[in-house]
Amino acid sequence: MPSSPRGRARTLLRVLSCAALSAAVLAGTAFAGVAATMGESFPAGPGSVPPGGWPAAEPVPAGRTVVAVALGATGSVVGDVLPPYEVFARSDRFAVYTVSERRRPVALSGGLRVLPDHTFGDVAAGRVPAPDVVVVPAVVEPRGEQEAPLRGWIAAQAGRGARILGVCAGSDLVAAAGVLDGRRATSFWDRIASLEESNPRTEWVRGQRYVQDGPITTTAGVTSGIVGALRLVQQLAGTAEAERIGREVAYPGWSPDGSTAIPVNGIAVADLPYVLNSAFPWGRPSVGVGLNGGAGEIDVAAAFEVYSGTSFAARAIPVAAGPVVRTRHGMVLLAEPAGAGTASPDRLVVPGARGAGEVDPALAAWAAGNGLRVELPHAGRRPGESAFDPVLRDLAVHADRATARTTAKFVEYPAEHLTLAGAAWPWRPTALLIALSAAVGGVCALLLRRSRRSAGTGPGRPSGARDLQRA
Repeated sequence: MPSSPRGRARTLLRVLSCAALSAAVLAGTAFAGVAATMGESFPAGPGSVPPGGWPAAEPVPAGRTVVAVALGATGSVVGDVLPPYEVFARSDRFAVYTVSERRRPVALSGGLRVLPDHTFGDVAAGRVPAPDVVVVPAVVEPRGEQEAPLRGWIAAQAGRGARILGVCAGSDLVAAAGVLDGRRATSFWDRIASLEESNPRTEWVRGQRYVQDGPITTTAGVTSGIVGALRLVQQLAGTAEAERIGREVAYPGWSPDGSTAIPVNGIAVADLPYVLNSAFPWGRPSVGVGLNGGAGEIDVAAAFEVYSGTSFAARAIPVAAGPVVRTRHGMVLLAEPAGAGTASPDRLVVPGARGAGEVDPALAAWAAGNGLRVELPHAGRRPGESAFDPVLRDLAVHADRATARTTAKFVEYPAEHLTLAGAAWPWRPTALLIALSAAVGGVCALLLRRSRRSAGTGPGRPSGARDLQRA
């Protein structure tokens, strides 16, 4: 005897309820994973003050074009901050400093912290020269209340005639400051659609490495800030100076008068590693990023951006001989002091170092005491290669090729020339997803089976009813 319409409806309702429960569990787990990933990527809190207090800011040389790299209170993207800083700082035609609302450490994506050199108040009071160029990186909450002082400062600097370089989704912050009204601009490819809705008075352009409209320059994703900075160097210090720095940083395909056209990207199935790595961080390895004093800013940015900040394939932990490290051109970074109380990561990489002799002895001794091999991803850097190339190759070997390719796409880095070796796919987060799906499906199947049994032996229905129906 066929089941009644009411019975079929009940069965369908139970199935749909289980499906909804399964989707809710998976979505909740993924949400928790993304929250954990972001929490690790942007470490909370200002950090402890080292003995003797924070180091004094270096003086700003007179007679140079002044560049201020702005830092958000809610956290900034590491690849938007350090590379443009280095591009300008490589030329003695420029004086570069970092600036924020307060002089206290702020988070950079990937797990790094930076101490601003100066505050907005320092600039207003004339204690430091006002900038001729302001670099604006992406921040976590560009329209939030905590970034209101930064938005106001950007608008004020633009109003007094400073050039603005909005890097990647930093264009959102520039737009929120009212600087892009009536202008053409670009941004990270995955943000342009939302920016068109939130800022309809701006003409948003796709498929360009950077867009200039008067004194305002905006760039495509993360690494495009290098190209945008080189463009301003060319305009402010001359083509020869831009060519020299361009050769040194070796951004693939860049030339002073080259095309600014780039592929128009969009979300694709191949981007799934980005989702998997961010949503299922449990069990991922930790990578200690050893910071030498005098390390190149782009070298450091490549490590934090690739290993953690965009790939989410590992948790990056800055480690150094002491709590404060100055980069090659004077940026102040914070790190975990290499000592007995510092947890040992799964790996230790030292960006920028070409040989063991370039590794800080205290860092090398700590590594040896923890049984870690000091890995130098840039030791095999080939002539004419960007700092990102060796790190992307290393990511492919230690994570997988799909993650490396997706990472390059999301930092808008031209990686077609790279030959990658390693696993084809991120199997760790994929296995977690499959295991969770199987567990939830098994629980649902068990509940459905028990529900059917309960319905078959419920009040008014004999336990042998199923046998009678079969008969």
